[in-house]
Order: sequence, then C-alpha cells, then structure tokens
Amino acid sequence: MTAVRRRTRSERRSILLTALAVVVAALFILPALWLLSGSLRPSNEIFGTLSPVTWRTLVPSEVSLGNYLALLSGPFGRSILISFAVCFLTVAIGLVVSALAAYALSVLRFRGRGAVFAFVVISFMVPFEAIAIPLSQLFSGWGLTNTLLGLVLPGIGNGLAIFNLRQHFLSIPTSYREAATVDGAAEPRVLWSVYLPLGGAALANSALLIFLGQWSAYLWPLLVVSDSSLQVAPVALARTFGEYTFDFGQNFAGAIVLSVVPALMMFVLQRFFGGLEIASGEK
Repeated sequence: MTAVRRRTRSERRSILLTALAVVVAALFILPALWLLSGSLRPSNEIFGTLSPVTWRTLVPSEVSLGNYLALLSGPFGRSILISFAVCFLTVAIGLVVSALAAYALSVLRFRGRGAVFAFVVISFMVPFEAIAIPLSQLFSGWGLTNTLLGLVLPGIGNGLAIFNLRQHFLSIPTSYREAATVDGAAEPRVLWSVYLPLGGAALANSALLIFLGQWSAYLWPLLVVSDSSLQVAPVALARTFGEYTFDFGQNFAGAIVLSVVPALMMFVLQRFFGGLEIASGEK
C-alpha cells in the first residue's frame, strides 16, 4: 500500500513539473511566435491584433512573404552577403590561428607557456566593449576603417576557440605524436595528420563560436565602418528604424533572418558532432 502511495505521489509530482515546464516554455515561445507572425503579415495588422489578445494575435489573416522580399531586395540583402563574407573569412582564418595556438599551448614545451595560456583565458573574460573604442582608434590610424579586413581581424584571435581546442588536444594521447615524430614527421605534419583529424568535433564547435561572434557583432562594425556598402546585417537592420519612418513588418522579418541563420548553423553542425567523433575514433 505504501509503495502504491509513493508511486501516486511520484506521478502527481511528475505531472505538476511537466505542466510547469509547459507554461514556462510557452512564456518563452509566444513572443517568438508573435515575431514570426508579424513578419508574415502587413505592418498595419501587427499591433492592431494585440487588443484584445486572441488567436488572431498569433495567426495572421493572410500569410505573405512581402516583408522578406522587400527587405532582401534592398540594402539589407547586400548587408546579409557582407555578413556572410565576414563570417566565412573570419572562421577560415580564425580556425587556422586557433589550431596553431592550441597545438603550441597543449603539446609544445616552452618557457612561459602557462603565462601565455593565462593571457588567452583573460582575453575572452574581458568584455570586448571595454577595448572596442581604443582598438577602433588603432585601426583608424592603420587605415583599416571601411575595409573588409578591418571587420575580420578582431574576430580571428578568439580566446574561447583556442581554449576549446587546447582542452581537446590535451585529451589526445602523447603516444600518437611520439609515433609520428619517430616516423620523421615535423610538428606541422603532426598537427595536420594527427591532431586535426582527431579534433573534428572540437573544430566544428570552435568554428561555431567564431561564426556566432561575428554574425551577431554590432558595436565593432558600427565603429569601424561608415560606408553603407560595407554595413553588416545587424547594423543595417538597426538603421531601418528612422526617426519618422519605420516598417515593423520588415523589421520583424530582418530579426527572423538574423535569428534563423545561426540556428540553422547550430542544427547542421550538431548533427555532425557524433559523426565526426566516430570518424576520429574517439569514444
């Protein structure tokens, strides 16, 4: 009888926790659904359906992609391409720099290695906003403002990506490197042929970290780029809000686009995490 009561209590507790989780999830999901609904309806209907709040608030009377087409056919469409170019270059160069730094800090023995690693850790603990203005002054003196290189360079040295790769490289047995060096492989060959193939998941994770940092960057592009032809997507979206003119339908559509791209990146790379680990022979 006692066991039955305990089971009943456990079931009731489970039902209550499930109901609470559903309510909390709804509180987070409903604003996102309203944002998506607003991007698919004319701007004059977005706020007109808020009072009173009914099912029409989340379900548009007419679904239209006009906001997306109008937004992407304008300057925002070019800004999306600029953001993709900046992210691609930053990820490509940043992964090379991060892998080299992580290999040196995890495998090679040299004086001051601990101090260098401590500096790397501190670098991603300090908010970028704290150094953005003096860094932009340096870039201005170097003539890197209003250039693609000026947008790319600050994202290359990602301390968190270096830390992530270093921790993964430390888990690789040193006997692999010793066997490669016995066969006559130099350090670049060891990194390319041994550590990088075994670091698939860590490389994907680091690439995602670098991509997200650049895709969502707002302050730095605002400081170093004044040319409208080099505006990245977050800055271009913010500038669609004029003092007297604005289109909430297009603003909502731009917010959805900026949110969906990293979400798709995370979904695609997450699917490959397991496959990369299996291919690398890790358990």
